[in-house]
Amino acid sequence: MKSSKPTKSITGVSPRPEVERMQGYKAPLEGRRNLLRLDFNENTLGPSPHVVEALRNIPSHHISIYPEYDGLREAVTDNLNAKKRYVPIRPEQVGVFNGVDAAIHAIFHAYGDRDDQLVTTTPTFGYYTPCAHMQGMKILAFPYEGGNYNFPTQKISTALSEYKPKLLLICNPNNPTGTTIPAQQIIKFANTSPNTLVVVDELYEAFLGESVLQEVDLDSTPNLIILRSLSKTAGLAGLRIGFAIGNNNVINRINRVVGPYDVNSFAVIAALAALKDQVYVDSYVKEVLIARDWIKKQLFKSGRRYHLEGGNYLLVWPKQDPFQVEASLKAAGVLVRNMKGKPLIDGALRVSIGTSNQMKQFWEAFINSDRV
Repeated sequence: MKSSKPTKSITGVSPRPEVERMQGYKAPLEGRRNLLRLDFNENTLGPSPHVVEALRNIPSHHISIYPEYDGLREAVTDNLNAKKRYVPIRPEQVGVFNGVDAAIHAIFHAYGDRDDQLVTTTPTFGYYTPCAHMQGMKILAFPYEGGNYNFPTQKISTALSEYKPKLLLICNPNNPTGTTIPAQQIIKFANTSPNTLVVVDELYEAFLGESVLQEVDLDSTPNLIILRSLSKTAGLAGLRIGFAIGNNNVINRINRVVGPYDVNSFAVIAALAALKDQVYVDSYVKEVLIARDWIKKQLFKSGRRYHLEGGNYLLVWPKQDPFQVEASLKAAGVLVRNMKGKPLIDGALRVSIGTSNQMKQFWEAFINSDRV
């Protein structure tokens, strides 16, 4: 965060000092649609045909009225409870947002205050930082440990005990390192720190196969929130819809700081169709896991440094200049994400994992771009 002196805008009206000093999160670049998108961990095939059909059949009058959300929370809980949860989730424990980014923003807006503390890890998803800064919060970010980027469990535990932060934010699996942490450890953080709101970003949970939701009773653990999305698996990134799942009292407070119609009708209809077609999502996830195993073998045989743990992405350190390799890949029609300036992983490229055919396309382009 830059420590510059607040200045007045051309209108003569000054923003809050926190906003003046902060740097905004940089969204994905434009012009990505005709390339192989391995840069932002999206579904690389697109949504279920049932989603496309549902969108095509939207009556015209649905566009001229405000969105309606009847049945959406129930559809979310039905989908989650079908996965053999120990304690069923109720609709009032689900918040619906204009993407998980909006859910994260709302959580900070509802619970983060000036000089409160956020405890998190580094490197991790970049949007947590501006959300904390705009609230004037202080950030304690603990690095992942060792060559395998292990979760800093002991340091987080100590920070929770000593500082009693307002928020603990854990990305599990972590983006970009893929680091995972057992669900029981996360629940332990929440149980031993009842005055800290523990937020678990589980956008990549499907590629891990484990979730805090499988273990927790949200009534008896009211300070725990789990974030989920339909972007990474169901292919709805362009429609922006995400969910916060937690104790109904906490969800109620978060909902107070968002607009009444933040999620549009198209996203609602697409989400309902996607939640009913779990077979499509499961098939896509299975294909990604097969491709993940294949690309891991290629990386190992090539002798390049790489890291691959959880999630639908990996880190690879090219032998040539990363910027040149990135540019060469783009010229070949493949987009990846440069980790330049990221703590611990500077010099790496983050590569999303798509289907087997897509990873073969990436690998051919990568080998040609990173010749020794």
